[in-house]
Amino acid sequence: MPFRELAAQIRQWGQELGFQQVGIADTDLTHAEAQLHAWLEAGYHGGMEWMRAHGNKRSRPAELEPGTLRVISVRMDYLPPDTEPVQRLKQPEKAYISRYALGRDYHKLMRKRLARLAELIRQAASESGLARAFVDSAPVLEKPLAAKAGLGWQGKHTLILNRQAGSWFFLGEIYTDLPLPVDTPVTAHCGSCTACIDICPTAAIVAPYQLDARRCISYLTIEHQGDIPEPLREGIGNRIFGCDDCQLVCPWNRYARHTGETDFHPRHQLDNSDLVTLFGWSEDEFLQYTAGSAIRRTGYHNWLRNIAVALGNGPASPAALEALRQRLTFPSDMVVRHVHWALEQLALQQRA
Repeated sequence: MPFRELAAQIRQWGQELGFQQVGIADTDLTHAEAQLHAWLEAGYHGGMEWMRAHGNKRSRPAELEPGTLRVISVRMDYLPPDTEPVQRLKQPEKAYISRYALGRDYHKLMRKRLARLAELIRQAASESGLARAFVDSAPVLEKPLAAKAGLGWQGKHTLILNRQAGSWFFLGEIYTDLPLPVDTPVTAHCGSCTACIDICPTAAIVAPYQLDARRCISYLTIEHQGDIPEPLREGIGNRIFGCDDCQLVCPWNRYARHTGETDFHPRHQLDNSDLVTLFGWSEDEFLQYTAGSAIRRTGYHNWLRNIAVALGNGPASPAALEALRQRLTFPSDMVVRHVHWALEQLALQQRA
């Protein structure tokens, strides 16, 4: 099959597998590599040492997978309907969980679909020995690759933006040795807008297109191990796993579409749960209710740490005070330190 026809067929297969868009890029990431090195040198990666652990494999696809000539990039919408994110952020007694994590872990769902797409590609091009799928599972610069493949542009918050779909979507890739025709990158359309920079609760977007992960609520509540820095706790509000503020305020997300994947719809009412309820979960309950969920990544102790901070930022209700006091003897000094901080915050609120 001619490569141009195969590229068209790959797009059709991708849509049949539930991807909203498929693009193809070459492997030249010279500019992105320089940006990555500068970001690492600034220390913006925080404790995510794996970001520098693989040398240049992240920015040089052929070093990760020898023979790679093209990267097939896909996107899949994930925004569930009727979860009222803005409303939840205005209800300090409620827990806010990033919309991507309310349902099933996207890694598993997308990896299975991408593996099927890779299999179809190998069957159609018997001379190809390479069609390897990735979903945030290897050192891959997925956002610059998605931009090169024409799926959108990197906005000032560093997420990929699409004029027809906003930013509420996941990305995945297939590395291949097939010399497929590449797509044309789209031009950026952020203009003079700084809404994402202005809204960030912890001022993590330190300049357009520059994110300091050490200040980012998503990093602090998911990847960060240990105590959350006290100066950043108030800004976290009721966000206990991730943060969507820069997406919620972005004008391009007026065009975002709700996902048709029911696996991404909320489970266990996590889109409308009280902080006190979630803080009361035992470790067994945490493992039960987060089975198959991206929330598992943070771990039970960090889950309690995050909720303690959120309770400290919320109303000094009898239920919140009692829930915090119940955790004063929890067998984790880190959790107890955050509980003490939360109780101090609520005491200050009561005296005001």
